[in-house]
Amino acid sequence: MVKKTLLLLCGWVCVALGLVGAFLPLLPTTPFLLLASACFMRGSPKLNHWLLNHPRFGPILQNWHHHRAVSKHVKRRANIMIVASFSLSIFLVPLLWHKVMLVGMLVILLVWFNRLPERDHSTAQG
Repeated sequence: MVKKTLLLLCGWVCVALGLVGAFLPLLPTTPFLLLASACFMRGSPKLNHWLLNHPRFGPILQNWHHHRAVSKHVKRRANIMIVASFSLSIFLVPLLWHKVMLVGMLVILLVWFNRLPERDHSTAQG
């Protein structure tokens, strides 16, 4: 019972963060929704079903769950936000080795993310 409650709480926190991220450019929506879906899968299949069938968030999640793919729009927006947030971090950190580490992480993240398949929501239904 405690585990289920914690999963539901974590799921709702992630949904809230994902919702806020839909409006704030530096807060990512998709990772929070994926985490919410994972929590709801284990804590409440009914809530997971609701999230997967949500008119705004459902197609993104279904695209990932069924095809391990993201749409071109999501990929483009994520690339911009990844580069922007890492650039700000690189600018703000004072130590050179931190800057080098961040550049390395940025490159690895961009290579991994951009190798994900692209699949638009309209083609994800079939």
